[in-house]
Amino acid sequence: MVKREKSNYIIQAVVHALSLLEEFSGDVDELGVTELSKRLKLHKNNVFRLLATLEEKGYIEQNKITENYRLGIKSLELGQTFIRQMGVLRQAHPVMEKLCKDLRENVYVGVIRNHNVVYLDVVESDQAVRVVSRVGSQLPVWCSAIGKAQVASMNAGELEKILPPVKNWEACTPKSIRDKDAFFSELERIQGQGYAIDDEEYDHDVKCVGAAIRDYTKRVVAGISVSGPSFRLTDECIQNKVAPAVKQAAAEISRRLGYEITLQIEEKSGPASV
Repeated sequence: MVKREKSNYIIQAVVHALSLLEEFSGDVDELGVTELSKRLKLHKNNVFRLLATLEEKGYIEQNKITENYRLGIKSLELGQTFIRQMGVLRQAHPVMEKLCKDLRENVYVGVIRNHNVVYLDVVESDQAVRVVSRVGSQLPVWCSAIGKAQVASMNAGELEKILPPVKNWEACTPKSIRDKDAFFSELERIQGQGYAIDDEEYDHDVKCVGAAIRDYTKRVVAGISVSGPSFRLTDECIQNKVAPAVKQAAAEISRRLGYEITLQIEEKSGPASV
């Protein structure tokens, strides 16, 4: 049988519809036809037809007052279905809540998708000054603690699939890593210490500490991180308090996912007899 490239099966209209939905990510609440036309570089008539189709299916709805469009209830339902399917969240959330209570800083769980980390769950602290990030927010792997922690154990081939060419690495702040050798050295340090640090590499005056979460197959399935303003997350605070707590939280979630049990079974079974 002749194998066909996946690109041969791509339906452009579906690509346009999905691209339209993606324009509503982040902080955007509503968009009009004209703005969407500019962003997507599509004729207004095409945009209107896409909106009408998505509105009919419930993924988009129109604000009758502003006449702009926003995400519909079906988009929420689809997102919630994805979250329910991520069993890691059921096990992670109680641990996140305890970690947030202990450290009084925001706690996140996220997974890697393409070149970015996507936040799947957030527990916010009660601090007056805190970092604000939403579920669904995305940030580059190479300048985030939660991203670096997850890729630290990957081999070169796996990293090649996740990381874009270095020339395309976005510099979010002057401290963002944009050198491959420096990044690999950083990953070696992370492997050795068991946690990663984002030292104002993504946001000015914000530091994060992250660790990897594994399941019963030993595979890294997510990451957990704590973030806060730099004036609270000092080097001493990170080393003595935050990093140990984050590592412990990651280990607890991993244990709940069967990781520790797997190791215990291997240790008890011992070497195979010849």
